[in-house]
Amino acid sequence: MLHFSLPDPTPRALGFAMPPEWAPHAATWLGWPQDDELWFGHLAGVRGEFAQLVRTIARFEPVQLIVRDEESESDARTRLAGADVTYHRQPLDDVWLRDSGPIFVTRGQQLSLINWRFNAWGGKFEYQHDNQVPEYVAGALGLSHWDRPEVLEGGGLEVNGAGVGLTTRSCFLTDTRNPGMTEADYAALLQDTLGIEKLLWLGGGLENDHTDGHIDTITRFTDPTTIVTSVERDPRDANFAPMQRNLADLHQMTDAHGRPFRVVELPLPAARLEGAEGRLPPTYANFYIGNGFVVVPQYGDVNDQAALDSLSPLFPERKVIGLPSRQIIEGGGSFHCVTQQQPLGEAWQGE
Repeated sequence: MLHFSLPDPTPRALGFAMPPEWAPHAATWLGWPQDDELWFGHLAGVRGEFAQLVRTIARFEPVQLIVRDEESESDARTRLAGADVTYHRQPLDDVWLRDSGPIFVTRGQQLSLINWRFNAWGGKFEYQHDNQVPEYVAGALGLSHWDRPEVLEGGGLEVNGAGVGLTTRSCFLTDTRNPGMTEADYAALLQDTLGIEKLLWLGGGLENDHTDGHIDTITRFTDPTTIVTSVERDPRDANFAPMQRNLADLHQMTDAHGRPFRVVELPLPAARLEGAEGRLPPTYANFYIGNGFVVVPQYGDVNDQAALDSLSPLFPERKVIGLPSRQIIEGGGSFHCVTQQQPLGEAWQGE
């Protein structure tokens, strides 16, 4: 297993790129919830919802589950008995593997990954163990890979598999991640590392989102030419204006060939949810796409079914499944935030 870093050849120079989420998966990686204090006393309920999520994913593709300690593994094995789950004992601070985990890249049938730095969304929480997750995954899979000095979170970036990336200024341009980096710097970095030829920028995300507005909480690609984006219907709500600005910007954006996208509106939950640290950021855009399925968070909200009805036509070859996330959202995220797809591919040995 080889490590590549500056000034070694970049992934793009060697023909690697990040595939879209709907490309075939070998597995899904998750971490098991463990700390009741982190979940503000909701751990039991969170684990119940996690069990439903993991069991659902495991019906369609293998699950690789990281457990922090003996108690976590015992609890997970009890709740997930009979499911297609492989367990990995590895220290964790938290479960948001979309951000702390690796970003996989492929070259034909070969699989590698990029080990970015993770600093818990600008130093908001403990992160030393979570920052080791990509290296653990690389070792478990025997992947030669790239180690990068930049902070980058998977939830902050969407790709369409056809050269286009989508992100938010409110997240990437914070001084607590990569101080001094500009839009042009990110465009060059993501071209060299993930094969993104055109990087598009929205302004920001939802109120009180501790990720500083990750794209995966508001706006997602569903295929190379279609974008689904969150909208708030109440003009009095703090999310109304930023979501309207995003919507207007998306209608002006074009793909790598200069063609406009199809933009589909997705409602936000109607009810305002409050948690231990103020307003929560529930969203239906935090769905996860897997082999033959899409899992969509549900909150016991009047808009739950409308969200499923909006998303189902966008995935005609996949089963769109609503699962409860009312407890998980207490931690600030949902299904996309806790998953990381491993694309289908053979371990790259560095040739």
